[in-house]
Amino acid sequence: MVVEDNANLALALERSLESDGHRVQIVDRGDQVADVVRGGDIDLVVLDLMLPGLDGFGVLRALREDGVDTPVLILSARGEDVDKVQGFRLGADDYVVKPVGLVELLLRVRAILRRTGGVEAPAPGARHTVGELTIDVGARTVHRGTTAIETTPLEFALLVRLLQNRGQAVSREQLLADVWGFPDPNRVRTRTIDTHIATLRAKLESDPTAPRLILTVRKVGYRIDA
Repeated sequence: MVVEDNANLALALERSLESDGHRVQIVDRGDQVADVVRGGDIDLVVLDLMLPGLDGFGVLRALREDGVDTPVLILSARGEDVDKVQGFRLGADDYVVKPVGLVELLLRVRAILRRTGGVEAPAPGARHTVGELTIDVGARTVHRGTTAIETTPLEFALLVRLLQNRGQAVSREQLLADVWGFPDPNRVRTRTIDTHIATLRAKLESDPTAPRLILTVRKVGYRIDA
């Protein structure tokens, strides 16, 4: 469950978590959380603090006082030590400060689920075929035929983000925000995306000098060919 009242952020989190093989339910009010979690179908709650109805600390307090031990990862822009201490005292399993990169968030989620025995099975439709390549998002693997292709976590996250908009251009600014977690990507001047794209092409393309998989969209960004 993702508890977040910012609709755009909630959607981005939903897409990212689903791309990693999780089923996601969105809740936008704090006072709606407890009844759903008590149903027992939630393996992890990703919880914002600034919520209508009941704030995140109130949600966490209510869950723990009711004896609900479902893991909770607080994801908040409030990064002061006093907030973190309060969160852990109330029973949070982890505390992540916004903005956070996709890779770090997914790794934190997977770490909690490993510790608590939560389900990490790939979601239906988490496998993509592009040309000779098979990308299994849940298993975090890339194959050309039966040959495995090794990718770093950042390279894989970048590939998945492009797959989420397969056939459509994704801007460099959007990639910086979603994969690297830069709070204001429009003010960043960096070649890191181009460098990672070049590395991905070297691993995935038959001819990296004439790419057919990851295409450059001039003055915009990149897209994966549909």
